[in-house]
Amino acid sequence: MRVVTISATYGTAGSVIGPAVAERLGVPFVDRAIPSAVAEELGCTLEEALAHDDRAEHGLGRLLSGAMRLPTVTFGGVDMYVPGAMPLAPEEFVRRTEKLMKESARNQGGVFLGRGGALVLADVPGALHVRLDAPVRRRVLQTAAYSEISERQARKVIDDNDRARTAYVRHFYRTDPADPCHYHLVIDSTTIPAPVCVDLITSAAEALN
Repeated sequence: MRVVTISATYGTAGSVIGPAVAERLGVPFVDRAIPSAVAEELGCTLEEALAHDDRAEHGLGRLLSGAMRLPTVTFGGVDMYVPGAMPLAPEEFVRRTEKLMKESARNQGGVFLGRGGALVLADVPGALHVRLDAPVRRRVLQTAAYSEISERQARKVIDDNDRARTAYVRHFYRTDPADPCHYHLVIDSTTIPAPVCVDLITSAAEALN
């Protein structure tokens, strides 16, 4: 069963490329399914679980306590406010998420977007680890065009997401998510068209199995 992890900075079309790769490989696309499954296992609401996801607004503080959510394409492009904090410790939430990721990779394979997938699934034989990244300016232009927002708004969304996602990986995994040593492929998906990125990732994943 094929396993692909994709680490995508905001504005690099990870939420478009990931599902397309999964469809090509015939495996599940694992993104929102993880917080949903964790929420079900813990008996908490999805909104509470999302407060501990890696897309919080302002760095590690909000990431761990949960408050204002950024608009994202994956979650419908709307703001979500999560009052209070989950009673579960963030470390335990991450541990449960890792457990589900590993079980999914072992039982059915999949394309995993975000959540430190390249680190969590680093020991999975034949797994392909991919980083989608690009200079901020090109990510701003792509985000503004795709989300129909101003470049100023796009820059704020990107800056906030970059801080939060980097803080998440550094806090829980003590490493830099931008370090190319974690990945087999690093692709600028603001320059290389998304369908070509899908072809590259699919071909590489098939070559490893």
